[in-house]
Amino acid sequence: MRNLFTCLTISAAILLAASPAGAADVPPRKPGLWEMKMVFEGRNVPAHVSHHCVDAETDKLMSSFGNAATRDMCSKMDTQKVGETYVVDSVCKLGPSTNTTHAVISGDFNSAYSVKLTSATTGGPNLPGMRPDGKTEMTLEARFAGACRDGQKPGDIIMGNGAKMNIRDIQKVQNLVP
Repeated sequence: MRNLFTCLTISAAILLAASPAGAADVPPRKPGLWEMKMVFEGRNVPAHVSHHCVDAETDKLMSSFGNAATRDMCSKMDTQKVGETYVVDSVCKLGPSTNTTHAVISGDFNSAYSVKLTSATTGGPNLPGMRPDGKTEMTLEARFAGACRDGQKPGDIIMGNGAKMNIRDIQKVQNLVP
């Protein structure tokens, strides 16, 4: 289940960072520490909290990572500004599975924002922790928490279990995988 949360945390970060050319750009986040809480509706799964340390450079890295990750996997990645919100619709294929996602992002990227995400996965095996019908409803609440923690550098993501990863390391691993 921990791998599922790690994957979803990275996916949420990519979703927020990815904005293909010609689409409405989601604003960059204020530099510093962001607490991100993911809650899954309709499941008996505890909320997942992670802490992301960002600066202007790592926000751009996440964007380029998101664009690179979605370029080959997604037949659709559309971001539109609708009033004060951003709406992201995507269709992405990962192996035998196709994931269709609709997300509404609202709030302020200086103090707090939320992402309401609904997705449906078809094809492929059911993953542990996922609903049998392949549907997911998730809310991500992000709030600015001030300066990054001692020992945390820009790009670091500290998971709820204390595990730490950095966006630069994720990019390095991605470059090793054919």
